[in-house]
Amino acid sequence: QVRLVESGGDSVQSGGSLRLACTVSGATYSNLCMAWVRQAPGKERERVATRWASGYIRYADSVKGRFTIAGDNAKNTLYLQMNNLKPEDTAMYYCAADEASRCFRGEYPYSGPGTQVTVSA
Repeated sequence: QVRLVESGGDSVQSGGSLRLACTVSGATYSNLCMAWVRQAPGKERERVATRWASGYIRYADSVKGRFTIAGDNAKNTLYLQMNNLKPEDTAMYYCAADEASRCFRGEYPYSGPGTQVTVSA
């Protein structure tokens, strides 16, 4: 059973930085399709970044150049480094996963409880 737990959410001012962590158990993150997804109140869920098992990474246009995915194999943890944060980045951030062969579907049967990011102007 794949289990994901996010951490690192906080309240910061506009222009600040945060690093979110997704600790994976039950599987090796690098063998999975991994994604960071966010949901703000009243808004649709947005896929922020996706990491294929091949190592290929794709970012949403809204975060390109500001957010970066990185992994730590020893800790089996995937990070989301968020720089130059904006108020519109305020949301609950979820780590999500699927089998590597299903990455193209954009559906993630595995997801963590989420971590809140709040950016004030």
